[in-house]
Amino acid sequence: MGPDNKRVVAVAYDGLCAFEYGVAAELFGLARPELGLDWYRFETVSPDPGPLRTTGGVTLQVSSVLRRLWRAGTIVLPGWRDPAEPPPEALVAAIRKAHGRGARVMSICSGVFVLAATGLLDGQRATTHWRYTDRLAQMFPRIDVQPDVLYIDNGSVLTSAGSAAGIDLGLHLIRRDYGAQVANQVARRLVVSPHRHGGQAQFIDVKVRSDAADSLGEVLGWASANLDRPLSVQDLAARAHLAPRTLARRFRTEVGTTPHRWLTQQRVALAQRMLETTTASVDQIAGEAGFGSAVTLRHHFHQILGTSPTAYRQQFRQAA
Repeated sequence: MGPDNKRVVAVAYDGLCAFEYGVAAELFGLARPELGLDWYRFETVSPDPGPLRTTGGVTLQVSSVLRRLWRAGTIVLPGWRDPAEPPPEALVAAIRKAHGRGARVMSICSGVFVLAATGLLDGQRATTHWRYTDRLAQMFPRIDVQPDVLYIDNGSVLTSAGSAAGIDLGLHLIRRDYGAQVANQVARRLVVSPHRHGGQAQFIDVKVRSDAADSLGEVLGWASANLDRPLSVQDLAARAHLAPRTLARRFRTEVGTTPHRWLTQQRVALAQRMLETTTASVDQIAGEAGFGSAVTLRHHFHQILGTSPTAYRQQFRQAA
């Protein structure tokens, strides 16, 4: 028989990400007698001697007996203080041993760098905050890094994107352990959606590289102001007084993408702003963003953001 998955151990550290740790404590450490269930039993250990400093000037005193991880059924890694800093070998060894005994390991945001250091993600899909995905892929090339998702469940190793995505992954784990009805009740108490649509691409602010302003700034500004028109790559090339192939090379070098891809991204970004700030219909937004039809808008919106215009509006209009 494997370890009890309901025994949850979070790993704290000096420089602890307080929000990520709070997510773990709220999801798994808060008593929920109203559910009438054998709920999780939550504790915290640290590889560092206390008191531990956290963001916001709070200090935390926890056990530094890492062998408590060996009895864990679920280990939570709530961020890590610096992706460039290797985690202590004693912590890495304790996580490996616990996993070998059947424990699940869940990382939130930059906590994936601790999990990656154990080797348990080699050959697996994983995610982290979009700011760190390139670094994760460079540091651990054996991991299949997925930048556009909120979380990934590989069974016994689970990873989530930015801090709030830890809530999504935690609710997913509760859904695995107790079913959808219980997960929905926990989400309701947290006042969050039990399941968010789409991936973290919808939260990334796409910007043009600053060095593109000198060379392509005029044509980029002109195109951004005329997205409602049926612009083509040829139109951009004519505006820039360049051959289409030359424009494509300059875009790739200075903007980091193709002219067509850039146009689509700008149209989707305009649609996002309109969905957040207006009550215009999806058909109206499709026209003003230059997509021509709601069908085309929905296609590109889902392709880039992993969600639908309607779901996006519901989420971000509510959050506004």
